[in-house]
Amino acid sequence: MKAVILAAGQGTRIRSVHGEHPKCLIEVDETTILDHQLEALSMAGINDVAIVVGYEKEQIVDHVKSKELSYNQRIHFIENPAFAITNNIYSLWLAIDWLRGDSFIVLNADVIFDAEILNSAVQPYAPISMIVDPLWRDETMKVIIEGDRVTRMSKKISQEEFSGTYIGITVFSTSIQNRFFHKLNDLTAEGRVNEFFNVAVQKLADEGVPVGCTSTDGLAWAEIDDPLDLTFAQQSVFPSLAARMV
Repeated sequence: MKAVILAAGQGTRIRSVHGEHPKCLIEVDETTILDHQLEALSMAGINDVAIVVGYEKEQIVDHVKSKELSYNQRIHFIENPAFAITNNIYSLWLAIDWLRGDSFIVLNADVIFDAEILNSAVQPYAPISMIVDPLWRDETMKVIIEGDRVTRMSKKISQEEFSGTYIGITVFSTSIQNRFFHKLNDLTAEGRVNEFFNVAVQKLADEGVPVGCTSTDGLAWAEIDDPLDLTFAQQSVFPSLAARMV
């Protein structure tokens, strides 16, 4: 299995407290979100990793190179030169050739999480599997689950109808790869480059492709988009992660 970390975004909402730095370089107990993600992937046995970079790409490349020996992973960089006018669907589309031929996991670069969350996620029972938290979180994408399938994913799902909160990590099996890549190609060809790649996943779900899910099971995580998210992570997530590392 391979992994791709989508880290091209500008993170404009966090700049007031984080400055001109990519969100994946937010520090957590003297390491970064990116460091935590790479360590979690390594613990799950995933050592082929691509990082899609764009905004302040040199900072990410320099950071990885400075810790290259400690990562013990094969890390490949893919540049999204249009990062200022595209969303993560375009970043993932740029990684298609590198991903082709293997199952893979996609991570948004602003998600900090307990490494244990990946244990069941990397062995999915469905062609596509999303990691979800059964609890409500404001501002993030929600899912509706019917039976054992995710049938709808959107930020517009209300608290009354939601089944879980998507944490920004999705696993794809080799069996669905060609169809998923075809959807990405179609959407980018239509000019829909400023969408989330979940639009392609929703289209497959609408066509009957089983989209499964695994749960966070109460383990700590946070998606860090703005100062309030960072405060929540500092108070509720970072201490939990630090405690597990002791």
